[in-house]
Amino acid sequence: MRLRNVKGSRETIAANEFALKNPEQYKGKWSEVFEQNLPIHIEIGMGKGQFLMKMAELHPDIHYIGIEKYSSVLVRALEKIEENPLPNIHFIRMDAENITQVFEKGEVEQIYLNFSDPWPKDRHAKRRLTSRQFLERYDNILKDNGKIIFKTDNRALFDFSLEEVKEAGWSVELCTFDLHHSEYLEGNVMTEYEEKFVKKGNPICKMVIHHEK
Repeated sequence: MRLRNVKGSRETIAANEFALKNPEQYKGKWSEVFEQNLPIHIEIGMGKGQFLMKMAELHPDIHYIGIEKYSSVLVRALEKIEENPLPNIHFIRMDAENITQVFEKGEVEQIYLNFSDPWPKDRHAKRRLTSRQFLERYDNILKDNGKIIFKTDNRALFDFSLEEVKEAGWSVELCTFDLHHSEYLEGNVMTEYEEKFVKKGNPICKMVIHHEK
């Protein structure tokens, strides 16, 4: 996907109260950052933020952090949150490869991966957000038995992910190859991509996994 550069996006992010600056300073101290010491859920690759903002509305007892690599995408999410400010949501512009520099073990309760870049070439497999390399990173920040919830319309990526989960020693709690025609649809919150793919009739795959200690 080609991303159009948005002029001034980095300056906009730097000036926005919902965008956390120098997040490495909070590692091991997240319980002190937000009021009421709410549990933290993160979305990696949160795009324009529709999913995360809806979740924050539905669950005010959880603090959501959206992580996005691209300034030109994150700035769109910041525009949306300004229209409907929510106290339990913040954003970080960073590469997910550096996630363990920002969160300490046990600081994150749940991770959402929604319609992640499939990186289709084999030589790029370790860049996929469900690769065993990333699963190891997640294990280093999640609470014991913390969960990862992954959705995609890309069946090849989903099959790859199931294999990686198995090889990395994680357990599958839920798995469906057609979420919108399954018993697991209740309570589902859709992303922008999900809405588009469902309209096209594309089946949505979903898994929920955890790493038993």
